[in-house]
Amino acid sequence: MKLLLLLCLVGGLVACQGKKEVKFLQLNVWQEGTSVKDGYEALADEIARVDADFVMLSEVRNYKNTRFCDRITESLKERGKTYYSFYSYDSGLLSKYPIKDSATIFPEKGDHGSIYKLVADMDGQEVAVYTAHLDYLNCSYYLVRGYSGSNWRRLDSAVVNVDSLLADNVASQRDDAIRLFIADAQKELAKNRLVFIGGDFNEPSHLDWTEATKDSADHHGVVIPWTVSTLLEQAGFKDAYRVFYSDPVKNPGYTYPADAPTVDVKRLTWAPESDERERIDFIYYFPAEKLNLTNAVIFGPRGSIRNNERIVENTADVFVEPLGIWPTDHKGVIAEFQLK
Repeated sequence: MKLLLLLCLVGGLVACQGKKEVKFLQLNVWQEGTSVKDGYEALADEIARVDADFVMLSEVRNYKNTRFCDRITESLKERGKTYYSFYSYDSGLLSKYPIKDSATIFPEKGDHGSIYKLVADMDGQEVAVYTAHLDYLNCSYYLVRGYSGSNWRRLDSAVVNVDSLLADNVASQRDDAIRLFIADAQKELAKNRLVFIGGDFNEPSHLDWTEATKDSADHHGVVIPWTVSTLLEQAGFKDAYRVFYSDPVKNPGYTYPADAPTVDVKRLTWAPESDERERIDFIYYFPAEKLNLTNAVIFGPRGSIRNNERIVENTADVFVEPLGIWPTDHKGVIAEFQLK
């Protein structure tokens, strides 16, 4: 009996050793946590608690001539977590694995967004991980809510014509940035590397603006193939959250605007007379036979802002809620994979 138990335990260990877990965290840190009192320390606490293998950050500003990714890796080290990073601006990357290479895919210029890449060897499997913070201008989903998507002034009426919305949408540089990512990612895939991208896209997904959701969250009947998510889908990439939760009605997965309870609600909304809740923060991956998505959750509070008021989401979404101060006006995304 003891021998049988030992064989089972050893067999189970060998099976476990044949598979590897890898966790990704994507989060817009709202001006490096400076927009919330004690936000930076709260940010470091929460990133350490999630303990992801790779972290994709948006709104890296390098304030006061500092290098944010250096600062946050040092703060994480003080909390017992070792990460590697490199200099970047506007978006950033952290890796538990030593970085073999890094590159700027879409450089920040005039606050029109950025994309960076790292390459790491994850115990014999090379991965290319990208971070994106896409252009915030021509944020066309606000037009549907009756607001400008560039200066957020109230419009006379909502814009619901799909052609007009898409024309305004591609006037941004979001599609330009994501096309450069796709071109670079294809080169990484040709090297048999696994490819992931996460970020604040400042644009919704076509998977969330469907017939089933056209009358929710002030969509005003609009069903639309939003550009960035459509380009990614056409290139073969998968939206981790929407793969894990296919129903956008039961699991809308709203990531913005999040309720940061210590902040005046007026600072948390761009369109106070509307329901502007959207899922604009994503983790995408290119599917591979050796890669299995095992979990996806929203990282942040259940609270959101709707029509200039704080509400608590009553959906089937699963949240990893903060233990203390929530340091940002976004919620993040956590995605976990198993490698064979």
